[in-house]
Amino acid sequence: MQVAHPGTERRHEPAANPLDAARQGDLNAFGELLRTHERMVYNLALRIVRDRGAAEDLAQDTFLQLHQHLGRIESEAHLRRWLRKTVTHRAIDHTRRAAHRPEAALDEATPVLGVVGREPDPWLAAALRALVADLPPRPRAVVVLRFQEDLDVGEIAATLDLPVNTVKSHLRRALLVLRTRAARLKDGRS
Repeated sequence: MQVAHPGTERRHEPAANPLDAARQGDLNAFGELLRTHERMVYNLALRIVRDRGAAEDLAQDTFLQLHQHLGRIESEAHLRRWLRKTVTHRAIDHTRRAAHRPEAALDEATPVLGVVGREPDPWLAAALRALVADLPPRPRAVVVLRFQEDLDVGEIAATLDLPVNTVKSHLRRALLVLRTRAARLKDGRS
């Protein structure tokens, strides 16, 4: 226990972790939470919406919503699940709305980030990203969450508020479509 001497201010002990401190109103701790999770939130949005500006907006909106709901977050694991779920739903909604808007010119398109590191076959990696990007929003989200975020089927179901069997169906159909289209690409490239 610290004893305050006359003329000195008593220091407040920091919260046990940034989540607790952020819930108590510490903006620096909230900033630390943001820095810790911003890459995951942004990359997940980007993989679904395929537009850097939209992904940035979705990430920012997600963190604003987090700030409003911070008192409901129970743990660090709950925080990660909440962020994935929120940004995924927002990205799916954005993609559905964008489907009804005219598309931008091809020269305005920006590349989607892929796997970090050296790609053994850049053409194949680009083709696979394009195939995943052509999936409808919900199956695309399932594939991204399964193979890029490495979530299991139960976690994907919780993230998307879907029954497990629906997630399995989306995954099975999406993989069938991807395999069929990849086989056509392979035959066309040979």
